[in-house]
Amino acid sequence: MKTTILIIYNKLITQICKIFKRNGSVFPGSIIKKHNPNILNKIKYPKYVIGITGSSGKGSTTNEVAYILEKNGYKVVWNKSGSNLVNAAITLILNNTNPFTKKINADILLMELDESYISQIFNKNTLTHLLITNITRDQPARNGHPELILNKIINSIGDDTHVIINADDPFLNRIKYTHHGLITTYGIDKTKYDLKEPINNSVDAAYCPICSKKLKYDFYHNGHIGKYKCTNCDFGREKVNFEANDVDLDKQFFTINNSIYHINKNVFFAVYYTLAAYTLCKTIGLSDEAIKKYLNDYPMEPKRMKQLTINNRPVNMIESKNENNLSYYEALHYINNQNNKKTIILGFDNVSRRYNLNDLSWLYDVKFELLNDKNIDKIFIIGRFRYDVLTRLKYANVSDDKLILIDNIDNLIERVKKESTGDIYTMVCFDMTEIIKNKILEANNG
Repeated sequence: MKTTILIIYNKLITQICKIFKRNGSVFPGSIIKKHNPNILNKIKYPKYVIGITGSSGKGSTTNEVAYILEKNGYKVVWNKSGSNLVNAAITLILNNTNPFTKKINADILLMELDESYISQIFNKNTLTHLLITNITRDQPARNGHPELILNKIINSIGDDTHVIINADDPFLNRIKYTHHGLITTYGIDKTKYDLKEPINNSVDAAYCPICSKKLKYDFYHNGHIGKYKCTNCDFGREKVNFEANDVDLDKQFFTINNSIYHINKNVFFAVYYTLAAYTLCKTIGLSDEAIKKYLNDYPMEPKRMKQLTINNRPVNMIESKNENNLSYYEALHYINNQNNKKTIILGFDNVSRRYNLNDLSWLYDVKFELLNDKNIDKIFIIGRFRYDVLTRLKYANVSDDKLILIDNIDNLIERVKKESTGDIYTMVCFDMTEIIKNKILEANNG
């Protein structure tokens, strides 16, 4: 009876939040958790309970998977808001649970999950499938070393969970030695965009996890992710279950078994989240035709790339995840590959949305040296930490005449229009995206 009352209570609080136009994706769960922190153990789950986690790419992957499944007729409960911690999970699951049968009203529960909180949401064998995108140096002040995050994930699941991993990541590939349940692997074959050497010295997985000898790479896709092998033992990136070939970012496609699949943006990480979505859907039994039909017609904008205009100048809004040097590298690499005249807006107001440590050491892991590009006209530096970003760019030997410090963001758009001429690329964290977007819309409507 108590569980029934709490489910109803959760639904009621959510409706009240909506009436007052508040975000009700987290708060109701925080109230319910105080009454019963283990309430999710009382729920009857559907046949498929799927988690998607990893340092980056989990949101985009979840969106694509949800779209494909819904288009194929499945009723899917999933966290569209992107809230992926404990209180958000409680809110979502209880809002979609019949209070009397305690059964989730869906064919599939699909959850984007923060790597550190899986065990606080589900019991070890609740997840039928867990897809892991990658493990990289991410929010070190909160997460510590990537090894710690990997161990949290491993310890969160039992052998009944079917694990789906990006085998290009040596951190994840070691799971085949620890997990005794089903494992499905995916990866990307050699591409024309690969590197023979890592982009900088901040490589998170340079040594074999089995014998501790240095790994030998045939090529790097990004950071420590690529094709690798230990020369001392049999650990390495071997043949995978699903592999992307013939990657072409300009034409925005790759192939699987000679069949073409489109990506919704011409950036390398889009290949990974599209391949991950394909692999997960295949793993739970969808046919190639059922996946391809909707994957190639996926209408949503990438979560971290929006496009606007200012005075007919294109604005590419790229969200770079703070405290994650590979996220910034993807943005820098993308901008660097554009041959047009470029103007960049860079900066952030908050290091993290979850804590106030304000650690900035990660700025020195980011290869800002890539901004030494003759096609870059100006770099406008914004946000509360603008002087710290400015200092880092000076250490990267970016020319002083390109750097413009913006003390009042209300003046940003006007100064961009007056003092620069290139296509505009914003490389900011989540907190600044809406602010800049609103400033652009105000300027265009003014």
